[in-house]
Amino acid sequence: MTERADARVLLIHGLWMPKLSMLWLAGRLREAGFATELFGYPTIAGGPGAALPILAKRLRDRPGHVLAHSLGGLVTLSALEFEPDLPVRRVVCLGSPLRGSAAAQTLAQQAWSRPYLGRSARLLRSGCQPWRGQADVGVVAGSTPLGLGRYFGRFDGDNDGTVSVEETRLPGLADHVVIPTSHTGLLFSPDAARLAVGFFRDGRFPARGSAGPIE
Repeated sequence: MTERADARVLLIHGLWMPKLSMLWLAGRLREAGFATELFGYPTIAGGPGAALPILAKRLRDRPGHVLAHSLGGLVTLSALEFEPDLPVRRVVCLGSPLRGSAAAQTLAQQAWSRPYLGRSARLLRSGCQPWRGQADVGVVAGSTPLGLGRYFGRFDGDNDGTVSVEETRLPGLADHVVIPTSHTGLLFSPDAARLAVGFFRDGRFPARGSAGPIE
């Protein structure tokens, strides 16, 4: 039996994380009927520049959806900008600072802390361009301020302890929703998993709490 492309999800981790950090979410997606695969890349030594061509090839060879946490969301959208015809139908970003990270900006200004961002610093600081690609992109942001980022970033509004909600609101998103969890908590949130499943199936998050498209 041939595996349908719309039933496949590639999971991509964030900064300082191994690909195994996405295992819990992969399990929830498999329970919902999706075939899952983890994508790993060196976030410090290699960074987006090394990851993009490898990720693009993986997406080209095995069409499907993408579920990405934090930096992984920026890497995913960068890959889709780099190669616009990649066969990716839908992308869900969890806590991704798509408009750039204030915490990364602060870290990059300190000589002692620059190595902690490595070659991912530029993308984390600048974020992505307003989304105009073919894939539907949705973001699940967190609003529980628990995380090291709160010691570096200056958050004026709701945040997940590492990324502010406003930093996730990239123009061009198909949908955006905020849930009460922290940045790391997004990796183990039943709500985040449920919302991702709904978006992959319908192109929108389930109606409860959904904020709609970002213009």
